[in-house]
Amino acid sequence: MISLAGKAALITGGSRGIGAAVVKLFAQAGADVVFNYHRNREAARQVEQEARKHGTRVESLKADLGRMADARKLVKYTAERLGRLDILVANAGIWNAEDAPIDKMTEREWDEMVRVNLKSVYGVTHFAAAHMIAQRSGRIIAISSTAGQRGEAFHTHYAATKGAIISFVKGLSTELARHNILVNCVAPGWVDTEMSRPVLATKAGWKFATSAIPLGRAATAEEIAGPILFLASDLATFVTGEILNVNGGAVLCG
Repeated sequence: MISLAGKAALITGGSRGIGAAVVKLFAQAGADVVFNYHRNREAARQVEQEARKHGTRVESLKADLGRMADARKLVKYTAERLGRLDILVANAGIWNAEDAPIDKMTEREWDEMVRVNLKSVYGVTHFAAAHMIAQRSGRIIAISSTAGQRGEAFHTHYAATKGAIISFVKGLSTELARHNILVNCVAPGWVDTEMSRPVLATKAGWKFATSAIPLGRAATAEEIAGPILFLASDLATFVTGEILNVNGGAVLCG
């Protein structure tokens, strides 16, 4: 039932984890896709090759989205290569497995987390929204986290950025509704990706992470990509300002 045929999508952080799963699933659904990577060109190339098997256009571009110039470049590249911009998935972000207690957290650690996790969402949304307003249509889907809903001790800088994304989505959904642009958020819990593997790869870490999840396990990246695809599809034409929780029951909130 779900088809993105004829749609042009920009997915940030598409070379690994959730982003890579979204690139592949969107291509499978018929979308043309541009995604960015930060450092690993080879990983991006592999994602391109896999996604192109479905016959759509898939391209990647190196961009550090904590820099406004790179965010502008990525959105401009997408619009030029694909001819339009229908869907933005603002997924790029970082998390550090090492604890950062508030009395030990450095200014550099705080600033980098905000730059990569929050400023990048603002930057790509700022430039993408202009295209969507001109088109009178669009979908923006930002990726938050359960940490943005309940906080995360010793990772308060990460939680702060993810909570800010939720508030950003709620405000933006109202602002852009008159332009027929739907703005939503997906908030995953623990996901078995490269970013979380330092914790999930150990027996103690796995127990710690999954003990509060009623389903008793972490999600796969593909299990997060599916709800993102739903929000981008014609099955979600009356959904905006929503925080879609995909966490195995770990955080139960409306």
